[in-house]
Amino acid sequence: MAGTYVTFNESFFDEMLNSAGVQRLCRSKAEQALAIARATAPVDTGSYRDGLAVEAKRSAHRTVYRVVGHDKKTLLVEAKTGNLVRALKAVR
Repeated sequence: MAGTYVTFNESFFDEMLNSAGVQRLCRSKAEQALAIARATAPVDTGSYRDGLAVEAKRSAHRTVYRVVGHDKKTLLVEAKTGNLVRALKAVR
């Protein structure tokens, strides 16, 4: 049996994933998820909703955008409501 070997041009993928167009698309999707999460957030004091934000994180081959919560109750609210999960699923 002969094996099949595939080699990827990593520099091509690095260039493509870091292009301005891909960066804009990824940031746009994160901003859409943030808008949905804020609109559907349960509000008691508003600190959970106001603590939601988009953060950029550089990984080995690209920049990823994450919707994160900075309020101390974020994990509790997420465990009870799944607000961020639903917001992320709503963005296609």
